[in-house]
Amino acid sequence: MRYVMLIYENSSDIASRGHTEGEPYLAAWRAYHKALVEAGAFIAGAPLMDSATATTIRMQGGKRHIQDGPFAESKDQLGGFSIVDFESLDAALEWAARCPAAATGAVEVRPMDVDYYEMVGKL
Repeated sequence: MRYVMLIYENSSDIASRGHTEGEPYLAAWRAYHKALVEAGAFIAGAPLMDSATATTIRMQGGKRHIQDGPFAESKDQLGGFSIVDFESLDAALEWAARCPAAATGAVEVRPMDVDYYEMVGKL
């Protein structure tokens, strides 16, 4: 089954990505990514820019309402995602626990609605 791991990081971890002080965090990410690939579980994924670069849109009364930045401010922000394939939720949770962001942020694991995705693709 395919799962999406939504990776929530704190702002200092995201900010450290491009600096030498972030090297231990990046090294942990490199090792984690390599292990996912070698396990044959990694499908796709990407880090996201800082939440200050986000734009949120909502439709209300047929009109667009645009907000710069994320919808809600919080200590942790969505820092990236991975699409993975595991035989069970337990296996996905085991790998999520190994994610470097789990130590300082959070990793949300959700099954993908592949049936809906395939149905929409056929429309």
